[in-house]
Amino acid sequence: MDLKLMTEQVCDLCREVGAFIDEQARLFDTAKVEFKGPHDYVSYVDKTSEQRLTEGLSRLLPEAGFLAEEGTRKEGGRFTWIIDPLDGTTNFIHGVPVYAISIALLDREAAAPAGPSPALAEGGVVLGVVYHVPMREMFSACTGRPTCCNGQPIQVSPMTSLDNALIATGFPYYDYSRLPAYMKLLEYTMLHTAGVRRLGSAALDLAYVAAGRCELFYEYGLRPWDVAAGLFLVQQAGGTVTDFSGGNRYLFDKEIVATNGPLHATFLDLLKQHGL
Repeated sequence: MDLKLMTEQVCDLCREVGAFIDEQARLFDTAKVEFKGPHDYVSYVDKTSEQRLTEGLSRLLPEAGFLAEEGTRKEGGRFTWIIDPLDGTTNFIHGVPVYAISIALLDREAAAPAGPSPALAEGGVVLGVVYHVPMREMFSACTGRPTCCNGQPIQVSPMTSLDNALIATGFPYYDYSRLPAYMKLLEYTMLHTAGVRRLGSAALDLAYVAAGRCELFYEYGLRPWDVAAGLFLVQQAGGTVTDFSGGNRYLFDKEIVATNGPLHATFLDLLKQHGL
């Protein structure tokens, strides 16, 4: 498989579907919002985008399976596409221009990547694309090539001081079991870093770590389609990705820490100190 060509084709597909999302953003009627659960929204835009993405990806790699947010499931053999057709739906329906398409390709035969973020037992991500639709920013990477933004290579921040680091996170919205510990850590980061940001799209949070726009992202309660592409962008840009305990259960076990690398051990200690 030519992963470079495949990545370019996925980017083209994201632009095509992104044009549909962009068009609907100008026409969207909030009365058409549906509720999947408390604080968990979906619309015809999410569903139509997923359908268009899965149809396009099926043409690119017919044998691959699917794991997608709005319910598309298909067992594959070696390859599985992991898709969020509109990460940041709450932002979208409120007219906040922070939402993205996220697509990753999981290869069950992938070798472990170099460094402290080994491949999962289920395999490893070999291609990741996050497209920030309103900003027309295409973040992409594949195995053996650097992470790029609109075709230009990007890298994680070289910062070594947590005091000067910009932190990204997401607020719990359905699993409040660790909320007290989370709030204690949030207070600490507010007092001891350059600032904390909550964009409302984990895919973009991770893309921004890859681009060096922030030094660190952490969150619990996430799904594979929220993080699969973004975590790979971070890894290919020179960063580090683990779960809260420093292990490799960051894709399917709903917790993730992604950093520029030098700050990783320090932040894992903070998670432990605050009971996360």
